[in-house]
Amino acid sequence: MKRIAVLGAGSWGSALSIVLADNGHDVRLWTHRKAHADEINKTHKNENYLEIMMPKQIVAYANMKEAVEHVDVILIVVPSKAMREVCQELTQYIDSDNPPIIVHASKGIEPGTLARVSQVIGEEVPAYREADIVVLSGPSHAEEVAKRQPTTVTVSSVNEGYAKYTQDLFMNEAFRVYTSKDVIGIELGGALKNIIALGAGISDGLGYGDNAKAALITRGLAEISRLGTKMGANPFTFLGLPGVGDLIVTCTSVHSRNWRAGNLLGKGKALEDVLDQMGMVVEGVRTTKAAYQFAQEHNIEMPITAGIYQILFEDKDPRQVVEQLMNRTKREEMDDLENLLHNPQ
Repeated sequence: MKRIAVLGAGSWGSALSIVLADNGHDVRLWTHRKAHADEINKTHKNENYLEIMMPKQIVAYANMKEAVEHVDVILIVVPSKAMREVCQELTQYIDSDNPPIIVHASKGIEPGTLARVSQVIGEEVPAYREADIVVLSGPSHAEEVAKRQPTTVTVSSVNEGYAKYTQDLFMNEAFRVYTSKDVIGIELGGALKNIIALGAGISDGLGYGDNAKAALITRGLAEISRLGTKMGANPFTFLGLPGVGDLIVTCTSVHSRNWRAGNLLGKGKALEDVLDQMGMVVEGVRTTKAAYQFAQEHNIEMPITAGIYQILFEDKDPRQVVEQLMNRTKREEMDDLENLLHNPQ
């Protein structure tokens, strides 16, 4: 049994807490709101996020110092926009003589700095090298994980020992875990697919069919691979669970926040109204801004991302964006694949 602090009591943090509790670990679930912690401890439910009873060995905390004291592992599952603030508080309580392993399961890229989540953690928690941080990602709706439905994910770290340690923490009959050394690819696959999921939702909101969605997912994967390899990822990572796997599940399910947000945008809602209605963080919005910035700075062709950026931040009509994409210059489809195979880095 390991003592594990889970920072972030949203749907994903709660679902992963259930996996860890099922595996017999002592789980401490931190939330920044005392009323939220009291609710979880009293009812063993987290009704605003998941409609399921939580194991009684999950104890909620509103005090981070108490939550992380003497733990073996810290699992960070907060929105990317809150990552620096949470890490700045966390660094005050890390035992530098016996630091716990840090794992994160957040998906996003920071606009402006273009930093991946593991880079943000490495910058804000000086006791850790970025190379020792573990990433967990893959096609995994929290609602299904919490119900113990079959799910498969990947954990990645430059430190292979830490990756295998994390694999053992989470692995069970309903939650299969693979390992990978491509931290960059794992993080980027999990972040960038949210952009394409917004596009898939917009397409559905406009009333387009499966043909349009299939094209969007396929060409979206090409964009993810283009940007990812430019940032140092292995292109083959995007053909695995954290790439095409996560892309499919996020683009095709009503569980996906990004798909739901895009669907509302496609139906004519304004972005501000959509975000208010969602009531939860839609990571794809922030990631679109970061990816568009990177593509512009490095001259990377990302027409779908550019179109979604125009819808989100320039109030462009979604139907005009679709028309713009459909009327692009003719080209050979295999150009992207051949470039990636011959120039993987």
